[in-house]
Amino acid sequence: MNAIKETNFNFDKQTAFYRGKVRDVYTIDNQYLVMVASDRISAFDVVLPRPIPYKGQVLNQVAAKFLKATADILPNWVVSVPDPSVTIGRMCEPFKVEMVIRGYLAGHAWRTYAAGGRELCGEVLAEGLKENDKLPEPIITPTTKAAVGHDEDISKVDILAKGIVSEEDYAQLEKYTKALFQRGTEIAKERGLILVDTKYEFGKKDGKIYLIDEIHTPDSSRYFYAEGYEARQATGEPQKQLSKEFVRQWLIENGFQGKDGQQVPEMTDEIIQSISERYIELYEHITGEKFVYPEAGEILTRVENNVNQALAIR
Repeated sequence: MNAIKETNFNFDKQTAFYRGKVRDVYTIDNQYLVMVASDRISAFDVVLPRPIPYKGQVLNQVAAKFLKATADILPNWVVSVPDPSVTIGRMCEPFKVEMVIRGYLAGHAWRTYAAGGRELCGEVLAEGLKENDKLPEPIITPTTKAAVGHDEDISKVDILAKGIVSEEDYAQLEKYTKALFQRGTEIAKERGLILVDTKYEFGKKDGKIYLIDEIHTPDSSRYFYAEGYEARQATGEPQKQLSKEFVRQWLIENGFQGKDGQQVPEMTDEIIQSISERYIELYEHITGEKFVYPEAGEILTRVENNVNQALAIR
């Protein structure tokens, strides 16, 4: 299958390269980032052995759409989207926190609550809540990047006390986070969806705050279907989710949760195709647009040519 497992380009004025779980990032002239959304897929902090055709395009194009739809709230890092799987943007100095915002008691927040916790990142949670209940107001539960391993929860008080972000900048990040979540909620509602929780990353360039990375994608956000939400809550049924949770469920059902000694189950062509089709469904539901398949051809050659052309006119 024609998919991007990894890239090894050498662009003009390239000054650095970084390979993440999903993205290959090229630094150009210490000013711009060429971010290639590969078709790699990760779950339980493990990159699975086979790529998923069109997954990178789905993430890249969903992010591009929502970054454009929120550009009136604050500037973002994007300069151009020269290829379905590539974004070129400004190189910013990232803030060392991710701004996670939650409108519902789900995921990590619910697991903390179910274990008896009534405070998350300094936010107090009321008694008597059920999984997936709507919170009285969205809460911001930041994480900071751990030196090794997973991101770690942190409170606003600790962020300011440790000088991770200045008080002035943090107040601005909070304001932007709430405004972005409100916009994302409104767009989701138009699509018959509920934006449950999501995360935003911000950076600074020349003293100005920019929105960076991806936003409102199925990899960075959790969505519920709005239809039937109240009925499912009333009867205690699980909510219908729109996220990559289905991949995790398939792995769990086949005995893999990323633990020592566990083997990733065989990813047959049929499994690969089904995951690819599900991502395309996610794209069409979230954006309300038909997915456009790229022209047939050697995918890496296409990406390289499109990036080179875009860099030549910078």
